[in-house]
Order: sequence, then structure tokens, then C-alpha cells
Amino acid sequence: MVDQDGGPVRYREVFASAEFRALFAAHTISTIGDQFARVALTVLVFRDTGSPAWAAITYALTFLPDLIGGPLLAGLADRYPRRAVMVCSDLVRAVLVALMAVPVLPWPVVCGLLVLLQLAGAPAVPARTALLPHVLPGPAFRAGAAALSTVSQAAQVAGFAAGGVLVIAVGTGGVLLLDAVSFAVSAAAVASWVKSRPAPGGAGVARPGWWRAMTAGATLVWRDRRLLALICFASLSAFYISGEALAVPLADQFGGGPVAAGLLFAAYPAGCALASLVVATRPEATQLRALPVLAVATSAPLIVCVLHPGLPALVLLFVASGAASSYHAIASPTFALWTPDEARGQVYGLAVTALKIAQGLGVAAAGLAAEHVPPHQVVAAGGALGVLAALGVGVLWRRSGATREGRAVTR
Repeated sequence: MVDQDGGPVRYREVFASAEFRALFAAHTISTIGDQFARVALTVLVFRDTGSPAWAAITYALTFLPDLIGGPLLAGLADRYPRRAVMVCSDLVRAVLVALMAVPVLPWPVVCGLLVLLQLAGAPAVPARTALLPHVLPGPAFRAGAAALSTVSQAAQVAGFAAGGVLVIAVGTGGVLLLDAVSFAVSAAAVASWVKSRPAPGGAGVARPGWWRAMTAGATLVWRDRRLLALICFASLSAFYISGEALAVPLADQFGGGPVAAGLLFAAYPAGCALASLVVATRPEATQLRALPVLAVATSAPLIVCVLHPGLPALVLLFVASGAASSYHAIASPTFALWTPDEARGQVYGLAVTALKIAQGLGVAAAGLAAEHVPPHQVVAAGGALGVLAALGVGVLWRRSGATREGRAVTR
């Protein structure tokens, strides 16, 4: 399957696919439900323990298992039919969330179930990403991936916003049950409207062991400088995430409180979501040329924070940074297309793990630095370091020969 470098892709062409509409609906429903659950669980643990630290740890547990599940479980998307992996993942999560809604369970048991819940979800994203080029062959794949990414960000915002209201209306148990229903609906949508396809390579094909598959995936990325550069582009988020990490203390500097913090939190995903929808429809050659430029432009606006601009200017800087970070709408699908189909799930899982590690380190570093340096200066420093790092990755990108190829081939 070859991604031809034609004219812009229209989203109506993408949504003409019934399979994609099912994947889109399932992803939207389960993502919103997931955000409901994050709010409900944090409230539940804080109510039972009275500890802000344990409430924060509970929230962190919704992300940390991905660091283990990514490398260990993403390979399931290459061993079994990908639709089956997605459906089973959703059904297991529906059962686990329903168990978490049982009111008599002590909060340590709930936290344990939460870890299992996140691990159960680890194969789902690699499976969907690996399946998508078969659902949307050619240039439409990039636009479809951007649409899923955009709705993911919008669903997260909506889920967080509505989660608190629902906790008041139906209680934490009721919100968790709604999340369980969302996973069940997602599984039903995928099972009903997405075609069944065999596992990569066909039935009866001998497959490497778990450890060998992981090391083979890592070796593939290391040897293919194009894939390595794309992972490095993803990891640049370690620098520009400093703005999100310090949104609350930055808002406090202006005396804006939660409203100002909310504006800063929303600015980045808003800019990213809108720009991604445009970027993903451009011809492939244009995207590949723009990728290193946008990567530099993501961190560059944050350098202006050294001047301690007012809140409106700061929000605009965050929007500009988010818009430039739409390069992820180029890097992520390109990474998937340039990875052999039989290893796509495993390798994509490794890439997601690298991204999450980079973001976690970036958040931690920004927080620690802000203990000793004013937040706006920390963000400016993150921007400056991000520009230098992006320039370095751009050199690796050019030397890999990726921009000279002019098209992505799904092997």
C-alpha cells in the first residue's frame, strides 16, 4: 500500500468509511468515559483518605502503568487479530471499572484495580493505530489519525469538565458505572462495524517470543534513522510541556486563580487540535518538509515568557506553541506507515512509552526548577532548550534521508 502524494485530503472522504466512523465513535465514547473515571477516582480516594498526596498518586496511577504496558503488551496487536485485541481490551476494562464501582471496596483495592485497568488498555492504542492504515489506505490515513487525535483532546477536556458535575449528580459509583458502559459500547461498535482481519502475517505463522519481539522492535528503530528521528521528535515534548506543567503557578503570578489556570491548560490543546486538522490534510511531501520547522516553532514562543508577559499574551503564546505541535499529526502516522505491518503494534507501543517518559521527566524537571526559579523563567528556559533540541533532531531527520523519499510506504 503506497501513500500517494496527491492533493489535500477532505475529511468527508475519511468519514465516508463506515469502519472509520465506528473507530471514531468508539474512541470518543471511551475517552470521555475514561476522563469521568479519573475525576471520580481522585474524588473517591481523597474522600476516603483525606490525603491530597494519595489523591495525586491515584491520578498518577492512570498514567504510570502505560510505561510497563507499552513495551510488554503492545505486541499483542501483532500476535492476534487487531479488532479482537481492541474488543477484548474494552470488555476487560468494562468489567474492571464495574468492580471499582462496588461501594464496599477499600481504596487500596480500588487503586490495584486501577493499575490492572490501565494495563488492560495498553494494547488498544497500538492495535487501533496498526489497523487504521488498512481501514484508511493512502493519504486518508493521515487525516484519520489527526481526527482521532483531535477528538481525543476534545474528549479529554469535555470529560474533565463534566466529570465533576456527574460526581455531584450520581456519585463516584455512578460515574464509574458510566465509564464501564462506555467501554462496553466501544467494544460493541468495533465488533459490529469493523471488519475482521487476520493477525499480521496470517494464521499459523511462527512468531518470536515476547523478549525477542521487544528487542527486535527496539533494534528496528535504532537501525532505521528515520524511525529514530521520529521518536526523537515525539520526545521533544519534554521541553515544551513545561508550560502545561506550571500552568497553576503561572496563573497564580497573575492572581487569576483557577480561571487563569484553566485558560492556560486549554490554550495548548486548542491550538494543537485546530492546527492538526489542517496539517494532516496537506500533501505528504509538504508535511515531511514542515515537520522539523514546526518542531522548532513549538518551543520558540515559550522563550518570550522570559519577558513575563501578561495573561492574554501568555495564553496566545501557549496557543501558538500548541498549533506548532501539530507536527505530531505528521510524525505519528508517518511512524506507523514506515513500520512493517507485522511489527507495527510493538514498535508503536515503544514510541508511546518514549513519549510518556519524556513528558513525565519534563513535568518533573519543570516542577523541581520552579521551586528555585520563577515559573515564567522556567518555561522560557524550557523553550530555549527545546529549540536547541529540535534543531539537533532536525539534523538527524535530514541525514536520515526521510525528506528525500517523498512518500511513505507501508510495508
